[in-house]
Amino acid sequence: MNDTVNRQILLVEKPTGKLGSEHFRLTKGTVPAPKDGEALVRTRYISLDAANRAWMHGATYRAAVEANTVMAGGSIAEVVSSNDPGLKPGDIVFGDTGWQDYAAVPAKHLAKMPKLEPMTHLLSVYGVAGLTAYFGLLHVGKPKEGETVVVSAAAGSVGSIVGQIAKIKGCRVVGIAGGKDKCHWLTSELGFDAAVDYKDGATYKALRAAAPKGIDVYFDNVGGDILEACLAQMNNRGRIACCGAISQYDGVPSAHGPRGVPGLIVVKRLVMQGFIVMDYMDQRDAALADLQSWVSSGKLKVQEDVIDGIENTPQALIGLLAGENRGKRMVKV
Repeated sequence: MNDTVNRQILLVEKPTGKLGSEHFRLTKGTVPAPKDGEALVRTRYISLDAANRAWMHGATYRAAVEANTVMAGGSIAEVVSSNDPGLKPGDIVFGDTGWQDYAAVPAKHLAKMPKLEPMTHLLSVYGVAGLTAYFGLLHVGKPKEGETVVVSAAAGSVGSIVGQIAKIKGCRVVGIAGGKDKCHWLTSELGFDAAVDYKDGATYKALRAAAPKGIDVYFDNVGGDILEACLAQMNNRGRIACCGAISQYDGVPSAHGPRGVPGLIVVKRLVMQGFIVMDYMDQRDAALADLQSWVSSGKLKVQEDVIDGIENTPQALIGLLAGENRGKRMVKV
């Protein structure tokens, strides 16, 4: 990597329909100088998430990404120089660096990471994906042994971990994913009890067969029609952890969300709760201790999808939105 040039990927135009490579441009800028309280970091691995697409629509839990600015995104980065006593050169951090080689970021917005190998695990199982799965399932979904847990986008970065944690907790686990290959992978490699291929078109019927005793916990990554199919099969006092709504992000959102929801929630006394992983960061150490012990004992398998080269980041995100990936997708800068 040339340490005087800063390659940057700009979002040149906000898409009105599906995201395409024409919405991005690779450019070369200068390496920024860190101000007081900032650190200059060199990006190592860029995290790709469906949320990247949601940020283009408008403000969410972060400000919207505007046209002709560096595309926003979290990454694992290495501190090059620091004007803050809390960080020193060589430290590994996670932060919103954007899609570029170098960024000057306020130290208070950088999370110092443990030095672990492989470093990619800091973005997957020990990063936002693993922590989202952990807190969303255990603190929001609250599964009990013997219950049925259903997770959508089950072959993705969060869903693949949710299902495995639910198995560790003694639940019957059903994954919803796109395509026979992904469904086979969930049951043969990750230990899911059953998998439903939503591309088959008969999701409701397949779900009923896979979860004959109904659903106690539904971990929702997609919203839309799949949420509707699961809601109708929830058991009394079921819990729904709302993590994302991929079906609504790219292109034209479906005109309706789940229908008949209020009546179902009342009659079945359901709890439906949204969450953001940042709400739980005070409990991160305990979560990481659990995740590390499960990985080292082989109970939790880590699947990563690493793509080489910053220039491939736009295509990698477009592919993620189309469901190309298994496990956590990231770009090695």
